[in-house]
Amino acid sequence: MATPPAEAVIAAAGLVALDYHESVSSTMDVAHSHALAGAPSGTAVLASRQEQGRGRGGRTWQSEPDAGLWFTLLERPTDVRALDVLSLRIGLGLAEALAPLVDGAVQLKWPNDLYVGDRKLAGILIEARWRDGRPEWAAIGVGINRRVPVQFQQAAHVREDISRDDLLIMVARAMRAAAQCRGPLSDAERTAWDARDLARDRVVSAPVAGVVCGISSTGAVLIRDERDVVHEVNSGSLVFA
Repeated sequence: MATPPAEAVIAAAGLVALDYHESVSSTMDVAHSHALAGAPSGTAVLASRQEQGRGRGGRTWQSEPDAGLWFTLLERPTDVRALDVLSLRIGLGLAEALAPLVDGAVQLKWPNDLYVGDRKLAGILIEARWRDGRPEWAAIGVGINRRVPVQFQQAAHVREDISRDDLLIMVARAMRAAAQCRGPLSDAERTAWDARDLARDRVVSAPVAGVVCGISSTGAVLIRDERDVVHEVNSGSLVFA
């Protein structure tokens, strides 16, 4: 049975507080409860197991006991432009943090997945709540494989010598740093994304048919269709043709 992270680990991760559970429906659900109760930025939820872990579009996430880092960070952003690109910034930060912990290059698939080769390593889910036209909080959930899920053998994972606590520290630090950034994506961030872009120059059938040619400063994926028209797409998932 896993044990809660020590106070020294929580401090090293840059967290204000950490709520640890052996099992929850979803760390995202618990984080929303803390937010409603007034918890500050930097509050996080960690679980050994999720019974109803979820990803974008209502998809489920396999969250077996201690098989991954099932983690949600609560932040209270005020910059709407930064919130629009938060998923991509979190992905960039996690890719840098995870690169030394895996065998192979970490790549990014717009808008919220991390891969090693063609194998999925991690996923990001952000759920924001608004009040009077402004964001009140954002719950930033991540699932990172520490070993290959039983029901999803085509997955990547961090090396077996990486402890849960070391992974937590590196991931939380990267996420908190990304959440503090303001404004749209910079040219440097777009260049960094391009260097890790799994979809760059690949043909996709959705959300628009064409060839992926990058991302915009506002976080849209750029897809060039057969008429040489570039579409800025803000929603959906990439489906490779």
